[in-house]
Amino acid sequence: MGQASKNSRTSSASQKFFCSCGGEIKMKALFESGKVKNIAECDKCKRLERRPSDFN
Repeated sequence: MGQASKNSRTSSASQKFFCSCGGEIKMKALFESGKVKNIAECDKCKRLERRPSDFN
């Protein structure tokens, strides 16, 4: 058996973001006018921003 590649050995952890209201921020992809737009939405207050860091 050969060695596993360096990319398969690293552990991948997903980062969770939280809004100031206490809700969790989820990323969503919207398809508008022929383009895909990624937006961040708070589950609790339904606030929309371009990226999770904009909630601070």
